[in-house]
Amino acid sequence: MAFNPTEYKVLSFDIYGTLIDWELGIYQGLQPLLSKLPKSDPRHPSQNSPEPNQAIVLDILTSYTKLEAQIQIEHPTLPYPKVLEAIYTRIASQISLDVSEDEIKEFGSSIGEWPAFPDTVAAMQILSKYYKLVVLSNVDKTSFSRTLSGPLSGVGFDGIYTAEDIGSYKPDLRNFQYMVDNAEKSFGAKKEEVLKVAQSLYHDHIPAKKFGLKPSVWIKRGGDEAAMGGKLEDVKGEVDLVATFTTLGEFAEEVERAFEKS
Repeated sequence: MAFNPTEYKVLSFDIYGTLIDWELGIYQGLQPLLSKLPKSDPRHPSQNSPEPNQAIVLDILTSYTKLEAQIQIEHPTLPYPKVLEAIYTRIASQISLDVSEDEIKEFGSSIGEWPAFPDTVAAMQILSKYYKLVVLSNVDKTSFSRTLSGPLSGVGFDGIYTAEDIGSYKPDLRNFQYMVDNAEKSFGAKKEEVLKVAQSLYHDHIPAKKFGLKPSVWIKRGGDEAAMGGKLEDVKGEVDLVATFTTLGEFAEEVERAFEKS
């Protein structure tokens, strides 16, 4: 089907990975832990400076994402900072390193420091002219408020739906039901007028199809080598994508062109 941006009233965004550079934020947050490794270890920061070895970074982040999914399934109501703390502890255990409680808590509270992608704020300001913008994110309210007042300063949202509000983590379909119910209640938008815009195939696009949303927009951050969200070749039959863009900025430009022509 051809992508017509003017058909929708509401855009539902994932935040971390789509608007926020999740991978960079996590990798930077793990540096104090990785610096405890022997300097000869290829994961040690000194071995990845000034330019990190992308294969090493991908390996570290892939291990992280597997732990995150595991912990969120085991503890669906655990606040996201506590999820981060548990991941940090397990990674330290896996590589036989001792860490202090202060280090663990610092990593858990680092969410608000993760940087936005360079195109995010300008793109969201364009999109806000044409749609209601809502958040559907696997974080807690406090962490998201830090992101909103920090790297996403200048971006306005019409609805914010977090895992803390819902009581489960994506890809649980309850999260999508919660978002759709609130979009209809708050904005009068029907299910078919909601467009999912996200980077993660695992967290967003697979459940969006299962839930019966219209085909979604994939923001392909990181190309084919992104650690987060899975690879398209592995899940082709499980997703339904109406359009793919390398950046959010490209998506916003396409939207603006479509509305100017309509």
